[in-house]
Amino acid sequence: MRVRHLLIVGAAICVAACQTVQTTQPGAVGVDRKQHMLVSEEQVEQGANVAYDQELDKARKQGALNSNQQQYKRVQSITQRLIPQTTSFRPDAAKWKWEVNVQDTKDVNAYCMPGGKIMVYTGLINQLQATDAELAAVIGHEIAHALREHSRERLSRTYAEQIALAGLAVATGAGESTMALASQVSAVTFQLPHSREQEAEADRIGLELMARAGYDPNAAISLWQKMGKVGGGGPPEFLSTHPSGESRIHDLQAAIPRVQTLYQQAADR
Repeated sequence: MRVRHLLIVGAAICVAACQTVQTTQPGAVGVDRKQHMLVSEEQVEQGANVAYDQELDKARKQGALNSNQQQYKRVQSITQRLIPQTTSFRPDAAKWKWEVNVQDTKDVNAYCMPGGKIMVYTGLINQLQATDAELAAVIGHEIAHALREHSRERLSRTYAEQIALAGLAVATGAGESTMALASQVSAVTFQLPHSREQEAEADRIGLELMARAGYDPNAAISLWQKMGKVGGGGPPEFLSTHPSGESRIHDLQAAIPRVQTLYQQAADR
């Protein structure tokens, strides 16, 4: 009876605490799915700040943080064209404390943590021989994950599963420390794969961001084609959390006509 009571209490708290939110405007690509959140945006962003600082500290101690100034300036230049476009999806992104860094590593990877904390690995640049437009496709895709608050959504789903299994009120995250959330943000950033639904959203929003910034959206196709070929005996690290495949390329090809006019307008400016 006690277990049943805990399950009922936990379920009730879950319903009470859960928020249904529209994190972004649909944009030209039409991403309009509402999301269910059990943890606050503020909590997740605090955890992300700590997690990002930890990654910076590790890279700094290894002498791997922004060690190649040419690549650092290149990534900065591309990102500074993308960031202003984020307000097309959420105006409050203009107030985010954006930060962009480059880590010297052979890993083919990049990420954007909640609140706009971006890291690009040099392996992504070097191994793919990526053009500026292809880098814009990767960075735009990662920014899209942050705009849609996919990390917060994944954490919320984890808490919901805990409630369903244990019926414990603490699973709502109300008592989580910033350090604990930092660990969880790191886990969803570096270890857990995004859902296909989240990936499709990031693909489409990233495509629009790069088009609005004046980068040819067709570069997203060549990027993923390159990504599928690199890695030798196994896929690059990026694909462990960002599944690739012909279906995603087909999805991107279908979305390009929606953003082509935006690209042409930006290119003409």
